[in-house]
Amino acid sequence: MKLLQIKRDVLLKPLQAVSGIVEKRHTLPILSNVLIRRKQRSLSLIATDLEIQVCTGCDDLEAGGEEIALTVSARKLQDILRALPEDSETTLDIQNNRLQVRAGKSRFNLQTLPANDFPTLAEPGTVLATVRLGQKELRERLLLVQYSMAQQDIRYYLNGLLLVLEEDQMRLVATDGHRLSYTGGQITTQQQKTEVILPRKAVLELGKLLEMTDEPVEVEVYAAQVKFRFGSVELVTKIIDGKFPDYTRVIPVNYQKQISLDRLVLLQALQRAAILSNEKFRGVRWVLTANSLRISCTNNEQEEAQEELEVDYAGEPLDVGFNITYLLDVLNNVHEQTVDCAFGDANSSMLMTVPERKEFKYVVMPMRI
Repeated sequence: MKLLQIKRDVLLKPLQAVSGIVEKRHTLPILSNVLIRRKQRSLSLIATDLEIQVCTGCDDLEAGGEEIALTVSARKLQDILRALPEDSETTLDIQNNRLQVRAGKSRFNLQTLPANDFPTLAEPGTVLATVRLGQKELRERLLLVQYSMAQQDIRYYLNGLLLVLEEDQMRLVATDGHRLSYTGGQITTQQQKTEVILPRKAVLELGKLLEMTDEPVEVEVYAAQVKFRFGSVELVTKIIDGKFPDYTRVIPVNYQKQISLDRLVLLQALQRAAILSNEKFRGVRWVLTANSLRISCTNNEQEEAQEELEVDYAGEPLDVGFNITYLLDVLNNVHEQTVDCAFGDANSSMLMTVPERKEFKYVVMPMRI
């Protein structure tokens, strides 16, 4: 039974869009599969890990295909299509519960599992808030904050990103307890205050799928899910149930000690110093004196790296330590030319801001070195 005949690239693109969330090893074998549905002249592909679901597809297929639904290994099908020559004509057939992929003189037979056994996410219920903005704008906002999310923290609410909608503002906040990144911006519609925590995996996947275009993305917030629709992609994610820390108390105000630095110059100085940093503690010392910032790293072998930067500073001397990885993260993800650093004392956090992006704030806690 013929499923479809299609150009390799036309099928590979939507398959790559959904297969990013597929786990390599899963207790439920069917979760390693992608659900493929053929309906008249359209094809839909769905993948899920029970927390996130991505759906996409392609239209304008040749007429005459039967209505079919099956599931097949997402990774294997993707690897096969990638290995075929570009623009090759690919035929998918179903024979004895197997999917046969043919292109030129190549043949592959893949095991399938019934489509009825595929677990899709439940319908989410009533929409609490809807926002539309450009894909590029949302992607840039996510990339500004997502690196501060915790990875496997026992405080599960930190393993995600806080999305706040209030009046005509959208705010995004991420923290792992040692640093916090915050960005905000206007939206076109007035919203009642709504707060949800998006899981880390969903945020990273969105960052990959959103394109650098002004084409819209529609965000729908429900009681237990958030849905993102853009282009032909629909990504649905469950939200993390928990209370996010009060980020407004973490962001310092009225710091007197301030310096401005060329982002690239600071980044390169830190990258060089990091070569000799302690692999376990990753500490870097910042010694601020009149018109000078001295950056130094040492390791267990008593080796030392030292960098000195000229700065416009006339305040009291300051000697403070930070995790160098946290500084490299922010400087690699902010792309403006200048960064401003503000300090309290040696036991206070540093506030990093960007003159061209008033809404962006990055707070990093000090560490003893």
